[in-house]
Amino acid sequence: MEILFSPEALLALLTLATLEIVLGVDNLVFISIAVSRLPHEQRSSARRFGLALACLTRLGLLFTLSWLASLTTPVLTIANLPLSVRDLVLIGGGLFLLVKGGMEIWSGITEDSDGEASGRAPNAFMLVIIQIAIIDIVFSLDSVITAVGLVNQVPIMATAIIAAVLVMMLAADIVGEFIDSHPTIKMLALAFIVLVGVALIADGLHHEIPRGYLYGAMAFSALVEALNLFAKSRKAKRDAARAATADNSAG
Repeated sequence: MEILFSPEALLALLTLATLEIVLGVDNLVFISIAVSRLPHEQRSSARRFGLALACLTRLGLLFTLSWLASLTTPVLTIANLPLSVRDLVLIGGGLFLLVKGGMEIWSGITEDSDGEASGRAPNAFMLVIIQIAIIDIVFSLDSVITAVGLVNQVPIMATAIIAAVLVMMLAADIVGEFIDSHPTIKMLALAFIVLVGVALIADGLHHEIPRGYLYGAMAFSALVEALNLFAKSRKAKRDAARAATADNSAG
């Protein structure tokens, strides 16, 4: 416990927890997209289950550091490019996100309903959880390797991971409901998922794209969309006021 409460440890804990939250944004967005196909009453529990699963995955990787380190050893070479298990996992996860994001975008374009979930089969919940589990492995691998590179104290890393997941659990419903209730925001989130997929594939091929570029582009797009939503809201209020005035005049 003395390790956790020293000034250096507290600073490292705060820094690492913040980093884990930032690195977990793409995971949170993916979970929100994945559970959107479930009935509304199941979404909150699925989000929390998915984040708890992410926490367990990250802690599991954290406590197998020697095995984790071996994942960066090249296991095969393709076109003079050495690839490790980590590289293959990142490439596979990136392809999964590309396919998932592309399918959801196509579904959003061609869907004629009001966006209500169609996944009501008994196994729909477990199918979503399996998807979350697959991508959790990818995001956890990247996140834990980054954490290990910054801090070499396992208790600090474990505490930071748990704290970050608790914060994301508190924000999960807010983020998820906001994405679900705004179709254009959902398209932005899906575009973000596709961009993350491309970044993971590039990282697996040893061409790292800084996440800051992705987050900056999406933050700018989100700001533009927020201005559009604000403008639409103001216009709707003005139209409602004019309609009320017209009704009173007619009355």
